Amino acid sequence: MDFAIKRMRWLPSTVLLALALGMASAGGSWAQLNGPRIPAPLLDENTAQGASGTLVLAGGCFWGVQGVFQHVKGVTAAVSGYAGGDQKTARYDRVTTGATGHAEAVRISYDPRLISYGRLLQVFFSVVHDPTQLNRQGPDVGSQYRSAIFPLDAEQARIAEAYVSQLKASRAFETAIVTKIERERAFYAAEDYHQDFLAKHPGHPYIVMHDLAKIRDLQQTFPALYRADPVLVAASSAAR
Repeated sequence: MDFAIKRMRWLPSTVLLALALGMASAGGSWAQLNGPRIPAPLLDENTAQGASGTLVLAGGCFWGVQGVFQHVKGVTAAVSGYAGGDQKTARYDRVTTGATGHAEAVRISYDPRLISYGRLLQVFFSVVHDPTQLNRQGPDVGSQYRSAIFPLDAEQARIAEAYVSQLKASRAFETAIVTKIERERAFYAAEDYHQDFLAKHPGHPYIVMHDLAKIRDLQQTFPALYRADPVLVAASSAAR
């Protein structure tokens, strides 16, 4: 979370929102200012494999990552949580110290008949986050905000590794991609108050400044994938 905003909480909510809107309109998102139109992966899964698939990604504060994927067609659930560390430290108060090995992550369930693993990775690299920022994302600093892919099997690892190599070879980004591919890492769902945070609090200053533009970028960059009504944890049993 943006600690500058935490220090501003004494201000009236109307003032906070006005400041956030002004900063957002002045700056724009990373994708709007710098985001390249990156290619789709050359290697992808067989979309006829089954009726469901799952992937786990980390790209900064999970509020925005979850919020974007909840607006992607074919996604059936997106749950905020933690990956990379032990179960006993999978708590927000511990993860924010940066000493647990966890990253704020999102577990995404999807229908492979409607969208593929590789296509979801393309969205991840295009509009969800900046994969060239090392152990940070925007205002959030620490290894818990790192860019990472947590493959659930050898096939996912192979596709993710091939795609990162493809993006590096094509020089899709001006600076080096720092995304880690971390195998055999369990995912643990975050506390209830973190679930559907963007949908529940669209006027929160952090969301306005750092995340709403990502939803617009998704709609503009991938119009065929955009869904106006997000798929929410509150409406499913995905986090149970």
